[in-house]
Amino acid sequence: MTRARRRVLAATTAVLTALALAACGMATTPELPAGDARPPMPVGVQDPAVLPEAKPAAECTPAARQSFAPANGTAIPDGSSMAKIKANGKLVVGVDQNTYLFGYRDPATGNLTGFDVEIARQIAKAIFKSDDPKYIQFKTITSKQRIDFVKNGDVDMVVRTMTMTCDRWNDVYFSSEYLTAEQLILTKRDPADPGKKPIQKLSELGGKRVCATIGSTSINQIAAEPSKPVAVAALEWTDCLVMLQQGTVDAISTDNTILAGFQAQDPNLVLSDEPIKQEPYGIAINKERKDLVQFVNAVLEQIRADGTWAAIYADPSSPFDEKKKGPSLATIFGAAGPPAPQYGR
Repeated sequence: MTRARRRVLAATTAVLTALALAACGMATTPELPAGDARPPMPVGVQDPAVLPEAKPAAECTPAARQSFAPANGTAIPDGSSMAKIKANGKLVVGVDQNTYLFGYRDPATGNLTGFDVEIARQIAKAIFKSDDPKYIQFKTITSKQRIDFVKNGDVDMVVRTMTMTCDRWNDVYFSSEYLTAEQLILTKRDPADPGKKPIQKLSELGGKRVCATIGSTSINQIAAEPSKPVAVAALEWTDCLVMLQQGTVDAISTDNTILAGFQAQDPNLVLSDEPIKQEPYGIAINKERKDLVQFVNAVLEQIRADGTWAAIYADPSSPFDEKKKGPSLATIFGAAGPPAPQYGR
């Protein structure tokens, strides 16, 4: 090779190397802005939360806890909503897959389990007279999707830690109350003072970042607090948990049933014990299917009376291996009975 050709080859190689480095970003890697070292936020987080236009709290008569009394027990008349579900071959239920003890995937099997999931299975069993899993289809949805999935007919019902409110009664029907929760506050334990009393009220979080999910009653409660905490809204409750653990939010405020599950998974978290407000859970059903609401209420009456509700409360993961079971609602909240149904609609 001549000296001239070697010079041309060397120059070409240098150019190609420079281009390759630039293409890989090695030559133009930007530096992070000074002081911006926060971990990345989960997908879909609203920081601060985008809230609906403020309006006075709705009141309804009958009260939000009151539903429709059962009409025909668990009978399935021809032409009823239950008969149509039976003809379809499956009950389609919207549930969670990220809330420990209520709707989550068992790590040993990958199956959905939890209190809400097992309540849904009891309804499917009453329709099909069988507990064969082929008769129920779960659709995992976010808090924000619950009402739309019911109204649009994407599911037959939603069983997903859903609080009955007057506003929501305008959009969907609810079963009778099947569990009573309370809104609390979850924060990180202070390593310098592990015995320090936990934050008890939203008024103590003025100017602090407090997480709840989009579409939950909790996010509006946070935003309405006069001390003005900064409401941060996430798609999933586990997104709030991750942000609390990372330190990108200062607290989570929602139902004790959800927060206690987080605390059971992470002993560095501490839960308040002064309720902010009660959260009565109901099963959401399309307003064109009143007969299905009445049927579900009959099923709930049956499982309250025969001990099934208490058995699920004591052990929501009953289908799984005894050795792999974790805490239950009973071990966290103590022995409790089901809330009494209220009718009057």
